[in-house]
Amino acid sequence: MASELYNIIDAVSREKGIDPQIVVSAVEDAIVVATRKYYKTQENLRAELDKETGKISAFAVKSVVESPEQVEDPQLQVTVEDARKMDPNVEVGGELRIPKVTEGILGRIAAQLAKQVIFQKVREAERDTVYNEYIGRVGEIVNASVKRIEGPDVIFDIGKAEARMPRKESSRLESFAMNERVRVIIARVEKAAKGPAVVVSRAAPDLVQHLFQTEVPEIYDGTVVIRAIAREAGERTKIAVMSKDKDVDAVGACVGMKGMRVQSIIRELRGEKIDIIEYHEDAVTFAEKALQPAKVSRVTVLDSADKHLEVVVDDSQLSLAIGKKGQNVRLAAKLLGWKIDIKSEEEKRQEVEQQMSALVGSTATPLESVTGLGEGLIEKLIAAGVTTVEALADMTPEQLEAIEGIGPKTVEKISLAVNNYFSALEGGEAAAAAEEPPAESTPEGGISAEPEANVAAGQGEGEVLTVEAEPAAQESAEAVTSEAETIAEDESPSEADTEKTGSEQSE
Repeated sequence: MASELYNIIDAVSREKGIDPQIVVSAVEDAIVVATRKYYKTQENLRAELDKETGKISAFAVKSVVESPEQVEDPQLQVTVEDARKMDPNVEVGGELRIPKVTEGILGRIAAQLAKQVIFQKVREAERDTVYNEYIGRVGEIVNASVKRIEGPDVIFDIGKAEARMPRKESSRLESFAMNERVRVIIARVEKAAKGPAVVVSRAAPDLVQHLFQTEVPEIYDGTVVIRAIAREAGERTKIAVMSKDKDVDAVGACVGMKGMRVQSIIRELRGEKIDIIEYHEDAVTFAEKALQPAKVSRVTVLDSADKHLEVVVDDSQLSLAIGKKGQNVRLAAKLLGWKIDIKSEEEKRQEVEQQMSALVGSTATPLESVTGLGEGLIEKLIAAGVTTVEALADMTPEQLEAIEGIGPKTVEKISLAVNNYFSALEGGEAAAAAEEPPAESTPEGGISAEPEANVAAGQGEGEVLTVEAEPAAQESAEAVTSEAETIAEDESPSEADTEKTGSEQSE
């Protein structure tokens, strides 16, 4: 018949769900620690529990060697001659047990130390048992009841163990009462945790998936498949579903008759909004569906390798497409697995205009290209900030006269030189287009031109255009030069001559 002490150990083992031998070993280790503390020895101590009597015996263990020369540590080794004085049956290589008196001498401190060791060993064994029980159940949904609340954490009873739900694993909308029953997901199992080793969650997307599998028979039997879930706990969830049977509507099956199925899930999630979307392989179509309830004007794939989309919506739909604090577009991006740039029609139009302006403004011709402008005049224009022919052509006569050293006659000569430059430029392009050989039509209806033939033809025509254009340019240059000299003579440094010239022009 087992002793009373062993019966207590057996009851504790059953309550904690651990092996009784683990508790027995913990008790024996505790007696060893207490005995070593009392005797202040470094001997190899052991303890044994007698199941029948409940008595715990402690003794020192020494290895038996043949000769005194082999004894390296007297506390751990003993010669066979000395060992046989205590135990005649001992042999070389065996062990000699020397009893240590423990009854009535260990005292209160040693007993308290033994108690601490027992509790520590039992806790370690219990944690190992819980870890082995739940490590293979990560991701499983379980029913739990609220046991207590510790600060921001909620402690649940999940049957054989306690589970902890941190604040970040809970929904913003939820608050719990004592003994309330809820469904949770086993998120992870921590072996070295101080508190409960099992961590559960109600914020994981897997919880929504399990709830749909429970409420929707078509998902449970595989007719409707959940392809993607994006969730922000307590706010909104987007779920993409697809039907394997053409006669089954995936979205309708999840919603249920009068919304009964999805409403049951919403109640379980304490009022969290759920968007059920039909899955499409085409990213463009899927993006249009994922951004609901906003209406999308068009979707463009910017980079298929990097999974980058651009979505354009009407100006009135922009705030709806983005959502509160960007929630709608953020969840849509998670659901698709693509990066989404969302713009309104007005923003897109301004962007196109800026690109066109940059493209047009990228052509700049230096002032030296206009042969009718002298070096001195070019220096004055550059000093005034006019560096290109295009900028010069856009200036009004009043703006030119505002530049120091430029009068009305000089303005006329600048206008003539610029007009001659653009006329020669347009004439050269027209002549080149007239002499260009006709393009051949491709079988597809496009236009195909051979690069080598164009180069050969262009060289000959270019020579002709150059020869025809040079006399006119020379004449205009000579005319501008001579008139510029006249302006230089008319515009003497004296202010009187300048005023006189102005009065003559007015007459």
